[in-house]
Amino acid sequence: MEELNAYLATNSYLGSSQGVTQVDYKQCKDITSFDAIALPHLNRWHVHVSYLMSKYPTFDHLGVAIPAGSAPAVSTAKVESSPQVQASPKKEAAPNKDAAPKKQAAPKKEGKKKGGEPEKKEAPAAVDPAAERKQQLKKVIKEGGKRGVEIEGSADMGGLQFFSTSVDEPQGDLEMLEESLKAMNAKAIPGDEERKGCSGHIGKTIFSAGAEQLGIIAYVPEDKLAVLSCEEWLKATLQNFGGEVAKTSAQICTGFVKTDSNNGVFPLKIREPMILEANNFLRKKGLFPEDDDDSDEMVFGDDDFPS
Repeated sequence: MEELNAYLATNSYLGSSQGVTQVDYKQCKDITSFDAIALPHLNRWHVHVSYLMSKYPTFDHLGVAIPAGSAPAVSTAKVESSPQVQASPKKEAAPNKDAAPKKQAAPKKEGKKKGGEPEKKEAPAAVDPAAERKQQLKKVIKEGGKRGVEIEGSADMGGLQFFSTSVDEPQGDLEMLEESLKAMNAKAIPGDEERKGCSGHIGKTIFSAGAEQLGIIAYVPEDKLAVLSCEEWLKATLQNFGGEVAKTSAQICTGFVKTDSNNGVFPLKIREPMILEANNFLRKKGLFPEDDDDSDEMVFGDDDFPS
């Protein structure tokens, strides 16, 4: 065993320097036990050859027959079982102090998909809530500014003092809905290439559907407070849909209706009926045109303002 161990200190196989042979397989079968700690090179060879023998007993991974090989000039006598330590393919051999230190394994190369494209294994970048919300705010303001101009034009053409419509970007978030209203009411800036806002003189109820709720904001201009209560308008809009008031003031009030899948309450499903409810309240006050054959044209949602 000592001779085999010494030989295998500088050789990978017994029967050939190129790869495993039938000589290695035969000798591996003949060796039933040895001291793995005292004979680390023999142990390394034995573990490796045992694996190859079980996986490729006759042909290698390319389908080539395992060659016969030539026995080296060392003792290959069969060793009988003895009370020595049983070789274990699972145990790593202890390092030999006299042997040269092993090189550190190179990092594994990135795998490749079929077609040669590298397989990406990087973990997805963590989402920054603050950055994400900041990006959403930009979209909200842009949409609000554009919608304000559209409301101004549509209301002026129809002679309306009050208006009901919806927006997408706030996604039901009441804080974002307030920012959208600010953008709608913003005064035009002289010299700007694009006109924005400009609907601060028009009272409005704005709806925004999100996954968790339908957000609503009602706004009444200061010069129209004598004819319409902002809080009363919002409560009348919410009352038949199980909604709640979130915040009230003289000119701006907010509320919401929570999604309730058990009872069939979904923001997108109730949004248009609630717009009609807001308009019907205005009709009762004489602040919105009465129903006629063209009444559907007076209900403004996302489809009325194509992007």
